[in-house]
Amino acid sequence: MQTWLLYLLALGAGISVAVQQVLNGNLRSALNSPAWAGFVSYLGGLATMAVVLVATREPVPSWKLVTAVPWWAWSGGILGGVFILLMILLLPSLGAATLLALVVGGQMLAGIAMDHFGVFGLPAHPVSVSRLAGIALVIGGVLLIKD
Repeated sequence: MQTWLLYLLALGAGISVAVQQVLNGNLRSALNSPAWAGFVSYLGGLATMAVVLVATREPVPSWKLVTAVPWWAWSGGILGGVFILLMILLLPSLGAATLLALVVGGQMLAGIAMDHFGVFGLPAHPVSVSRLAGIALVIGGVLLIKD
């Protein structure tokens, strides 16, 4: 039962990404700026995380803990900003379905490569025939869903 709940939560996260991109696209049109739309999106995310931190009463990490974090672990926000900007820029040209299908395909390719090589501290999960078949099906889905 717990696994199904986790699957449903992950599915909900995927739905939220799709809805977020359409909302960000609307914001881009309204503000006439992809950069301002991305900024507002991240400002909303920052406010959400501030509420979570206050609600959960998470302590501020110690300086010792902060300095022990590998340099590459700090780049997630930068990559998130690039992601949001690209999504805002590409949405009008590609449409939501094609764009999200391509994003999922890219995520799967990157995920399988990172799992296989165990990068960034991940436990290694070797590439298998079933994983490659899964990527092939996603790529086939991208080809079928595009306009």
